[in-house]
Amino acid sequence: MNRSKMRNFIKSLNVEEASQVLGILLDGNPDLTEKVYDVAVKIAGDIDADTIAEEVYSKLDALDVDDLYSRSGETKHGYVDPNEESWKMFEEALQPFINEMIKSQKRELPAIAKAYCIGIINGLFKFEEESHSDFKDLVEDEPGEYIDTVVKEWKKGNPNVDDIAEVMDIVNGGR
Repeated sequence: MNRSKMRNFIKSLNVEEASQVLGILLDGNPDLTEKVYDVAVKIAGDIDADTIAEEVYSKLDALDVDDLYSRSGETKHGYVDPNEESWKMFEEALQPFINEMIKSQKRELPAIAKAYCIGIINGLFKFEEESHSDFKDLVEDEPGEYIDTVVKEWKKGNPNVDDIAEVMDIVNGGR
């Protein structure tokens, strides 16, 4: 079989199949572990704070007041306060970014975790300053308050003093 067909077949593997192949290769070739690790770190680290900030801003700016109203008010299960539900929707939009930051910390990739922290903060600032969505009016205080939550969560990963100072300069410069 030619290399092109083999590559096409390999590219067609789903995540579970590819993971199994990788596991078998690593078990049979311990020397590959470092090389695979280096490539994995490079791929995982191929993200920057500006990209994250844009994604955060887009996700928040896309929150829809109509969705809020369909999730709040009188329901068959009782009354759902629109203010509480807006906060919940806001947090739900940010949770995937927080999860990636935490995952980077657990992977012992502090530079990536810091990029997520800074990106989330800058995305929140941009949402506060630039968004014209109706949803923004319902969560006036949340972006600024949530920055503290992001920083607290990031600090749980024990970042170094210089990184903390850099993040705090961003936080204090944006307020």
